Amino acid sequence: MIHREGYTIIAGTLVIAGILGWVVQYYLGQYKIWSGISYVLILAFVVLIVQFFRNPSRTTIINPKHVIAPADGKMVIIEDVEEPEYFKGKRLQLSIFMSPVNVHVNRNPVTGQVKYFKYHPGDYLVAWHPKSSTLNERTTVVVENEAGIPVLYRQIAGALARRIRWYIGEGDQVKQGEEYGFIKFGSRIDIYLPPGTQVNVNIGEKVRGGETVLATFE
Repeated sequence: MIHREGYTIIAGTLVIAGILGWVVQYYLGQYKIWSGISYVLILAFVVLIVQFFRNPSRTTIINPKHVIAPADGKMVIIEDVEEPEYFKGKRLQLSIFMSPVNVHVNRNPVTGQVKYFKYHPGDYLVAWHPKSSTLNERTTVVVENEAGIPVLYRQIAGALARRIRWYIGEGDQVKQGEEYGFIKFGSRIDIYLPPGTQVNVNIGEKVRGGETVLATFE
């Protein structure tokens, strides 16, 4: 299944691929080896773009004590930090890095009400840069679950990403595992939890959005 954010880009990619194919045929058609290599590269480019916008079905086991992974990717940060935007104090930060080959659909890690939302325009540092969470283009969402625990999660654009999409706003009721946004081409998501929250994953571990349990509330 292809995500709706990819329709226009995929259509444009197919047009470009068609033009490139015509150019190859016109100029290199008589050179079988070179034209063959060119066709393979064009096809690989199309496949890369199409796979980036895939939107696989995921089954989320709803549990108010669980914090579900909001995206596919690799755990790159698990540490206590100062969160300056909303909490302005100590929080446990968990960060997931999404490479261009990961699924880039973003899902709600908890069920509850959106208490805060803000979009920040910004730079495009590489997503693993320490300052990307405060300098890059990003969104900040705070959802309060049914136990009254606020969970902050932040979409962060990477060096390749130039567009963040979101489908929620302040006051909305959101459900754990449901899609809330999308980031195009390489990115990161940070989750901020109360200090001392039980963490169920390790640095370097690969997680699946909507399925992997990152942390558990007592």
